[in-house]
Amino acid sequence: MSTRKVVLLSTAPLFAFLLMDALVSKPKLVVPKLSQRSVKIMRVVGLPFKDLNKNGKIDAYEDWRKSPKERAADLLQRMSTEEKAGVMMHGTAPANGSAGMGSAYDLGQAARLIRGAKVNTFITRLSGNANDLAAENNKLQEIAEGERLGIPLTISTDPRNQFHFTTGASVAAGSFSQWPGPLGLAAVRDAALTRRFGDIARQEYMAVGIREALSPQADLATEPRWSRIDGTFGEDAELAKQMVQAYVEGFQHGGNGLNRGSVLTVVKHWVGYGAQKNGLDSHNAYGRYAEFPNGSLDYAILPFTGAFAAKVAAVMPTYSILEGARVDGKPLEQVGAGFNAQLLTLLRRTYGFEGVIVSDWAITNDCPEICMSGFPAGQKPNFSAVGMPWGVERLSKEDRFAKAINAGVDQIGGTEDTSVLLSALHARKIAQQRIDDAVLRILIQKFQQGLFEDPYVDSGNAVEVVANTKFQAEALNAQRRSFVLLENKDKLLPLNGTVKRVFLYQVDPRVASQYGFTVTDNLEHADLALLRVSAPYETLHPNYLFGSMQHEGSLDFAEGNADLEMINRTAGKVPTIVTIYLDRPAILTKFNSRVGALLANFGASDRALFDVITGKAKPEGRLPFELPSSMQEVEAQASALPHDTAHPLYKLGFGLTY
Repeated sequence: MSTRKVVLLSTAPLFAFLLMDALVSKPKLVVPKLSQRSVKIMRVVGLPFKDLNKNGKIDAYEDWRKSPKERAADLLQRMSTEEKAGVMMHGTAPANGSAGMGSAYDLGQAARLIRGAKVNTFITRLSGNANDLAAENNKLQEIAEGERLGIPLTISTDPRNQFHFTTGASVAAGSFSQWPGPLGLAAVRDAALTRRFGDIARQEYMAVGIREALSPQADLATEPRWSRIDGTFGEDAELAKQMVQAYVEGFQHGGNGLNRGSVLTVVKHWVGYGAQKNGLDSHNAYGRYAEFPNGSLDYAILPFTGAFAAKVAAVMPTYSILEGARVDGKPLEQVGAGFNAQLLTLLRRTYGFEGVIVSDWAITNDCPEICMSGFPAGQKPNFSAVGMPWGVERLSKEDRFAKAINAGVDQIGGTEDTSVLLSALHARKIAQQRIDDAVLRILIQKFQQGLFEDPYVDSGNAVEVVANTKFQAEALNAQRRSFVLLENKDKLLPLNGTVKRVFLYQVDPRVASQYGFTVTDNLEHADLALLRVSAPYETLHPNYLFGSMQHEGSLDFAEGNADLEMINRTAGKVPTIVTIYLDRPAILTKFNSRVGALLANFGASDRALFDVITGKAKPEGRLPFELPSSMQEVEAQASALPHDTAHPLYKLGFGLTY
């Protein structure tokens, strides 16, 4: 009896422990949402799973109870070399227009890329309403689901929620909510607002099936002539760091890396892109150099540390060759960053980045004579000869692939040509382990986002999410807040009730009428002139594709500029309000002292403008870059240094209010 009693007493605590462990410490299993079109849903111990490889059983990569790393490792060992090569391509989803643009996908061509080349990451350049875009993305996912392993697509996009766009860098907002550009968010200097923008854009992207944002730009606007300043958060590195971190946290649904609610973000362009020599852009052969005469990249790197703090999923290297820059005291190899092992090793080892490195578009393409020297006079530039293989122009395409991947690139942007990668692998120019490492990183992220379970979206619901009333109201408020008041002579703003008749330039008269104003085309009868103008630019290289689209050259208003002529016509005759869209830091000395009020904007509607000038809202913005006083001072400043013109007309951070 005593022996039996001892046994019972000794097992009782163990039984109690096991019971408590079962009841308390085990987390509740959350069954994810599953969506499918052609594969079967199977049940194991009462739980649903997708039979992605159609073999009638649940394999480890199909088991959502396992970790993303476990699932990715299982899938990797099931893949052929050709399938692995497909994962390393970031292609362009073919559409019914040129260069992937249009309103619908070319499903025949898409099927050839997905089934033949095994590509499963695509940028979409489609425009149109939200439910149509969602339906089109579902069609692509259905093709992918039918493949041998059922690997879902990751669909990416350039920024879509802005007022102004440039082909190849951003997309028209269309049905998406419209916000001020990154410069406007930086002008407000409110990280919570930037985070909220990212969260709203995340929801809109996900509603249409987009799960990767090719943004934000952590580049600094240290060279005022550069054509891509409007995609940055300005020239102050600490401010840009805060904005970049908030942006990533908004898009990725938190600051702890990817989850099922994340839109994967790609911070770009590592590193030094904003220091472009003479402000010329490295999409073009003539602008392939950035310059760092003092050697240091520290200031250019600082904004990226905000992205790293938010556990950004991916990094895109710059096209540019960095003249004069040094890493660990050694001069950089004079090749674009996508081929530069020093810069990509710095990213991994010094900054501990563990995510995916995706190259910018077309770095492995050839750049033939027409690309290097421009199209002949009279011939309109087109996409037929686009390539940015800066510093490696003389290498074969196979050797470019090998150099980029061996330098650290995991995914090649803007190509679906797996044959070149396979050729380099078979020639032993790239090790199999390097391929496996890259593919594993990419697959882990697909699993983290839940794409293997739920790649489809409800196209009927998309229109209820994208630019809904609440989202657009928040966007409108951000537009109002982002105005920067530069001049307000005699407290012209906000307008009092005596102003009734207005003369308008590039402002919608219907909006003016909604605010109680009478529009007149006769200055003699006007109480006020309200003008919308834009920062000036030149087209220095019209025979290059991107040179024909980008804003380059002088920041000063030349005689004959239509906006300047309108200002000259109204200023001095009637009180004149000018709002200027600053995609670059314009020189305003020809008129800033002659207008009654001067407002800078970075993308804002006429409604937001009228709310501000009538006092319904007040401008809160402060300049995210300085505005120079002359082109002579612009030409004398250093491309890699911030706010360094000798006598700026308006300093960084300047902004009045009511």
